[in-house]
Amino acid sequence: MTETMGDAVHAHEPHRDVGGKLNWLRAGVLGANDGIVSVAGIVVGVAGATTDSTAILTAGIAGLVAGAFSMAGGEYVSVSTQRDTERALLRLEKHELKTMPEAEERELAEIYENKGLSPELAKQVARELTEKDPLQAHAEAELGIDPDNLTSPWQAAWASLVAFSVGALLPLLAIAWTSVSVRVWACALAVVVGLTLTGFVSARLGNAQVGRAIARNVGVGALTMLVTYFVGVLFGTTVG
Repeated sequence: MTETMGDAVHAHEPHRDVGGKLNWLRAGVLGANDGIVSVAGIVVGVAGATTDSTAILTAGIAGLVAGAFSMAGGEYVSVSTQRDTERALLRLEKHELKTMPEAEERELAEIYENKGLSPELAKQVARELTEKDPLQAHAEAELGIDPDNLTSPWQAAWASLVAFSVGALLPLLAIAWTSVSVRVWACALAVVVGLTLTGFVSARLGNAQVGRAIARNVGVGALTMLVTYFVGVLFGTTVG
């Protein structure tokens, strides 16, 4: 009875592509974090130089657009390179499976033997997996690649663009919707809240200490705003 219930529970668990989904989620959290810190630094720095709301919003929107497209472009190029590498490795693996199948099967058996299986069981596993889907078996064991689930550069690009934009809106709206006397503090508060959230999520995803992750996130954001604000004050005073 217990075994049946356990099987029913595990049947609904997403065993495939869990790592991939977590990687995209981590990338989204990092993109949002970057958007918060980058645009907060821009708008606070400009606010230190001038009280002109139009100038502050213009700088913030420009930072949001430039940062979002920069992040998206960087992710697209990076993941495209990774995908090209994966495809090249899969082509080589296909060639080796076609020209030297026995050697490839021995290599697969050695991999499972090194993981702790007995030589006899390792050979049996390698043989059965090769008979079922040789490329799938060898690509996953030797290369750590799922041939049916290669990384998508467009997915990475859109995820980065959206995550950065959402994160950047937090300091931008905070400084735009408050009065001149409190807008820097309102922006700082919004940034602390946002970075606390992204720090919490990133720590939970990585099974790290939540407090340390939040402190690190908030510390970097606070330092960024502090430095850029006084740079803005200095620049505004010098120009004025």
